[in-house]
Amino acid sequence: MIRIVLFLFALLISTPPALAAKTILIMGDSLSAGFGLRVEQAWPSLLGRLLREKHPDYSVANLSISGETTAGGRSRLAPALKQHKPVLVVIVLGANDGLRGLPLKQMRDNLKAMIQASQASGAKVLLAGIRIPPNYGPYAAEFHASFKDLARQHKTALLNFLLEPIAAQSTYFQADNLHPTAEAQPLILKHLWPALAPLLK
Repeated sequence: MIRIVLFLFALLISTPPALAAKTILIMGDSLSAGFGLRVEQAWPSLLGRLLREKHPDYSVANLSISGETTAGGRSRLAPALKQHKPVLVVIVLGANDGLRGLPLKQMRDNLKAMIQASQASGAKVLLAGIRIPPNYGPYAAEFHASFKDLARQHKTALLNFLLEPIAAQSTYFQADNLHPTAEAQPLILKHLWPALAPLLK
């Protein structure tokens, strides 16, 4: 009996503990929620699959919602940080603000609050930029510049434009010409990965 107890004790102390899951929290809109697609086809799900291969100690919590604005993301962030305790927050919001022509100061204030709250929780931040059609005039240029300005001011990682590898190819968009197809999702992830991977070290 004593030998069995000693063996079990030795086994316990010699077995390394399971890797604690580190959570990557994604706060986005329909571009990250996989609008019109099955959940497993969207790039956040593909990211989760890639992490299981390359960084099994990381997992993905995708809290993206179709139609979400920066105001909505800001209102949902605090409980999300409390629940998931992420080590990295990927913010992919702003498209709906821009398409609706909402005040840019309001968008910037919301993103700023999200960045600061994430950093205060101890998480790193990756801010993903978005572009809106050029027919929005000067508003479109100022809109896109806002992401770079915020990343510089708050020292966050930046992905200049989430949809850059597919933006000029209509075949990668659904019939609404706004939402990427399933075939586009791996290309989006491949584009995002070089900005995200260094933050996992």
